[in-house]
Formats: sequence, C-alpha cells, structure tokens
Amino acid sequence: MDIIARAAKRYGDTPALRMSDRTLSFNECNTVAEAVASRLGSRGIGTGEIVAVVSPNTPEMIMLLLGLLKTGMIAAPLNYRFPEHLLGNTINKLQPHLILTSGTNRSLKGCITIEELLYTDSSDSVLDSPTTVQSNNKAEMTENIKAMHQPVTIIHTSASSGEAKAAVHSFANHWYSALGSNENIPFGPGDCWLLSLPLYHIGGYSLLFRSLISGGSLALGKPDKSLGQSLQNFPLTHLSVVPTQLYRLLADKKSAALLRTLKAVLLGGSAAPKSLIEEAVGQHIPLYLSYGSTEMSSQIATSTEPIQGVQENSGKLLPWREITASKEGELLVKGTCLFKGYLREGTIEPQTDNDGWFHTSDIGTVTDDGTVTVAGRKDNMFIAGGENIHPEEIEKALMTIEGILEALVVPVDDDEYGKRPVAFIKTLEENKPDDITLTTAMHSIAGKLKSPTCYCRVKEWTTLPGSQKIDRKWYKKLAIKGCSPLNLLPPDA
Repeated sequence: MDIIARAAKRYGDTPALRMSDRTLSFNECNTVAEAVASRLGSRGIGTGEIVAVVSPNTPEMIMLLLGLLKTGMIAAPLNYRFPEHLLGNTINKLQPHLILTSGTNRSLKGCITIEELLYTDSSDSVLDSPTTVQSNNKAEMTENIKAMHQPVTIIHTSASSGEAKAAVHSFANHWYSALGSNENIPFGPGDCWLLSLPLYHIGGYSLLFRSLISGGSLALGKPDKSLGQSLQNFPLTHLSVVPTQLYRLLADKKSAALLRTLKAVLLGGSAAPKSLIEEAVGQHIPLYLSYGSTEMSSQIATSTEPIQGVQENSGKLLPWREITASKEGELLVKGTCLFKGYLREGTIEPQTDNDGWFHTSDIGTVTDDGTVTVAGRKDNMFIAGGENIHPEEIEKALMTIEGILEALVVPVDDDEYGKRPVAFIKTLEENKPDDITLTTAMHSIAGKLKSPTCYCRVKEWTTLPGSQKIDRKWYKKLAIKGCSPLNLLPPDA
C-alpha cells in the first residue's frame, strides 16, 4: 500500500506538515515523496535494502522517510547525538546500502548529506517546488498482505538495559499501532501534533503513520527553538512529552496556559513522579499516561481519558495488542503491532516464545478489563534479605515525599543482606529534605528493608548517550565506588 498517495487522495489540500515558514498539504507531501523516491531509485537502491539516516528532525528528513516508504526500502533513522564511535559501531552492524546525514555528520565514512540527495544542480530542493514534480505511481488502495508484512524500518531501543538493539518493524506493525492509538486519542483533519520527540525514537516515528492514516497535521519547530516556543508558534491540539519536558513546560506560566488548551498531552518514556502528575492535574492539563515499547511499535496501554489524579496504572490495553502477566509477574505482549525481531548480522531474529509472546522484562499486573500497571524492570530487581526488591517501587515511594522531584535507586553489595538500596535524588531545594527526614519518611512508607541506606543529591542527571533517560548503570557504578560499608544502615537501625 502506498500510504502517502492514499493520504493525498483522502485528505488532498488539508495541511499535513506545518513548519515555521510554510505548510505542505498531503497532496504536496505525496508529490515531494515521489521525487525523493525517484532520486533514491536512481542510485541503484532496491526494495528491502537498508538506508541509514543520521539527522535531527528536519523537513528534509521527514520527506526522506516518506520517500523511503514509497520505495519499499528499509529506513534506519539513527540517534545523531550518539558519540562518534557508538554511531560508527551501530552503522557497521547495520551494513546499510546508503548512509544519509545532516550537514553536521559529514565525518561518517561513505555517507552523503540529505541535501545532496534532495537538491538538484540548480540548487532547487524538491521541497521548494512540490507542484512541478509529477507522480508516476498510482495509489494502491487495497492492502497487499505480503507488502504489509515487509520490513520498512529499523528503530533502535534506548539501551536503558544494555546495548541498543535494532528492532525491525513491518508496515503492518506501524499501521495497526497507529489505528489503535488514534482510536484511543482521536487525531484527524484540523488537529495538529507537535513533533517533539526525535524521529529515531519509536514515539517520534509513529506520528508519521498516525498523521497519514487519520489526516491530522504534524508541526515541526526550528531546531534552535525551545519546546515552549514551538507551543506558541503552531495551532497545536496534541503533544507527546517525557517527564523532563513536562517539568520545563509547567514551570513556565505561558507554556502551562497553552497546555491547558490542548486536546491531549501524552506522557511516556519513563515513570512519572507523583509531584509532576499532581502539578499537571492541578493545572488542568489534559494528561494521558502511557506504557509502550519499541518492540510493540509505540503505545501498548494508554489512559482512556485525561486523568483526574495520581494513579499507579498506565491505562488500558489498546486495540490490536494483547498482554498478559506470567506466573513470575513479567508482562508478555503480542499482536499485529509486535515487531518482526532484532537484526543481528544481517538476519532478523524473532524474539517470541513458542506461544508467540514477547517477554518485555517489565514486571507488572493486568486486570480483567485490560488495565496495565508496571512495577519495574526485571533486570533492575535485586534481592535483599531474601526479598525481591524493585528499585522503581522505592523510587515511586521517594517521589511521594515533599521536596523530591526525581529519584533513582540502585543496589550495592552488603555482607549481611546481599544487596541494599542506595538512592540518588533531585530535590526542589538544596539539602532539603535532610537525610533524617528522608529516612523517617521511607521507614513509614516502604519499610526499613526497602529504605535507602544513603542519599546522594544530584543537580543534573547523567543520561544515556543522545537520550533523556537516566543512565542507571552509570549510577550503579558510582554507588559502588562512593558508598562504603561504614555508610550503610541495617534495616533494624
């Protein structure tokens, strides 16, 4: 199916991509994508071959991704913020037929810039004159089953639990992910969703399919503009954010006022602190909580309506997904949104068990009505005094204490109990609350065994390369170095 031509036929001159200085309709996006596809084809790249893209979010990158969709090539958008050695290793494992970069990543061996592909000898970009390029493709309005299940993207995981994995998605994965998401949070003609997440992230790329299927437009701010400035520059109705972004927006009165006018603010990426949710709900922000993964092509469960208060769950299971919890409490998922597998040494390796379930390594529960609650990561769990301890449970408890904005808990070795928790905290005021107050509160909330043995205060978090996710492994190493046995408090102290 040519999803771009389909969108052009359905939505015509309706706005598809809003930029700071111009707007492209679905018709114009289709014409530009045709031109991009033609230029890709002229380089001898065939269907099913990998094209790596290293770029921040730009209009040119969006049109390139649309052009790749038309050709049947596999788009592999990569984190342009990765350190050079990590980026190089990732590309070596992909073995792409072509590497396209923004002007800031010219050092990669064998690459050409996106501008070199899109600009002609006369220096006119395909974006500059979309109406002059004629389409040679007729839109296929019926679903070709074989084509639906062909790989179209390779999107890497965030590497929060180790090395980033290359997740291969089919057209059907993205298609049904978007259908289910749009059914829960309607998004159609007249709506506008800010592209606030990077296109190399599943949460960013998935918006392309949501727009093409439903007719809502995407807004793309300038790279040098803040998220708050983008809120002011576009007629937005929808926004996706991670906790760090929402903190910054709520701290600015003008941005917070604009958030209240939206139809939906989708919060994902990591567990949200209680104080952040309380602040958002208190300011009447239409906040939706979500649980998702790269492997499931974005959202798995989402609130059915704007939340009215602090809640532990991440909403209800979306259509075209299945979920269950194993006897050990691990969340298992499957459905038409489930990826094809990880790419390793040129081969797609499926990651399901004999019954078709993908094991998420997330620990949680699922109720009969499909409400999903996530307790934490299986690989973060440790044992203290014979009891299974989930750091995320302690982190949530810490963030209920007044004055704590964010918290991270890691284990350190202990001769008597095996492991004990150490906490890194970011507070509203320096050294407040103090350690005595924290210890007393945590003994009451979580019990003495789960109370951190020491508290390390953080001004700015160390995050994973090119990500806003906290680097848990880095802090685990820091705790091992910085917390001596003399600092540890026994549970009965």
